Amino acid sequence: MKIGIVGGALQGMEAVFLSNKAGFETFVIDRRGSAPALQLSDSYEVLDVVRDAETAERSLGDCDAVIPACEEMDALNALDKMMKGKEIPFLFDIDSYKISSSKELSNRIMAEFDVPMPEPWPACGFPAIVKPSSQSGSIGVSAVENGEEMSAALRKVEDLGDTPVIQEFVSGKSVSIEVIGNGDSAVPYCTTEVILDSNYDCKMVLCEPDILPEKDDEMFSDIGKRVAEGIGLKGLMDVEAIYTKKGLRVLEIDARIPSQTPAAVWAATDINLLEEFVLSAMGRTSGRNSRNECSAYEHYIVENDDLITCGEKEFGRIREPRFETRFFGHCEAITDYSPEKDLWRATVITKGKTSAEVLSNRKVFIKNVMEECGLYGYIDRSPKWV
Repeated sequence: MKIGIVGGALQGMEAVFLSNKAGFETFVIDRRGSAPALQLSDSYEVLDVVRDAETAERSLGDCDAVIPACEEMDALNALDKMMKGKEIPFLFDIDSYKISSSKELSNRIMAEFDVPMPEPWPACGFPAIVKPSSQSGSIGVSAVENGEEMSAALRKVEDLGDTPVIQEFVSGKSVSIEVIGNGDSAVPYCTTEVILDSNYDCKMVLCEPDILPEKDDEMFSDIGKRVAEGIGLKGLMDVEAIYTKKGLRVLEIDARIPSQTPAAVWAATDINLLEEFVLSAMGRTSGRNSRNECSAYEHYIVENDDLITCGEKEFGRIREPRFETRFFGHCEAITDYSPEKDLWRATVITKGKTSAEVLSNRKVFIKNVMEECGLYGYIDRSPKWV
């Protein structure tokens, strides 16, 4: 089976990785020749699907399914128009994406479904989080403690040409869950924990059976299912939340293929969300049973003789990456490492039957890198507020 992937950045690398694990052939399109997923794919073409739609349509014509791994609205609209009426499954729901790409709109809809969310400004007071409504990830996000910081955060959002969404700062465990919908019903998968770096960017994803207490985990699954079915999701969506002392507080939904969390889910459970997504569009299922084991998926950069944990944006600067199956021991990785380099990056996947085994294996990996590369320091930065 050949999968056409449009977008070669972080989501594109995730789609290629999961396709590889499912045994699918991959063909990637990106307008930038330096996009890292191009080097990981079986074949690729450098072109702009908006400016050269006819060539893109021909190039995708022999694929068995097409999935966007990008978030540019003009490209998504072009692909949606291009794939309409074709027998090739187009693995994207543009209507749900338009809802989820506006935090203002998605917050209103989640409120209609009685989804617990952080309290809005100004009732919440300080500290607060200021987010642009239409940006992805941590772009333009600021944690503020006073009026001066609030003004600076609002200017940052204004500079992005966006509208601010201001909510209570909620602390606790950051969690995510993926949902696949067919327009009528939806299936939630397993909960993962998202760990942030000092810039509030994801540096690690943990997948373990007991991330949330059973009752709260069931509630989180139900939230994902209700929201997905409520918006008529025909695709893949993730729900992000904070597990506070008062319970779950949902931050946002994103109706597109996520980066990071699906690979962590695959490593711990053997459930490949991209494979399930492709097969569900064809009216099939993999029939795989979950292993219910554990994994850690994390980003590193080696720089100035230090091994440093980093967020996905820093890792996204990688060029000419490759897959490694026994990286400094027995970890899987996406990396541009070579012994002569003083600066290199890696996403590392560590597996184990238990969380303690994952932790032990991570320590072995870190020790091996430090010793073999002659590094001096290990730096692991966290946000100011957690």
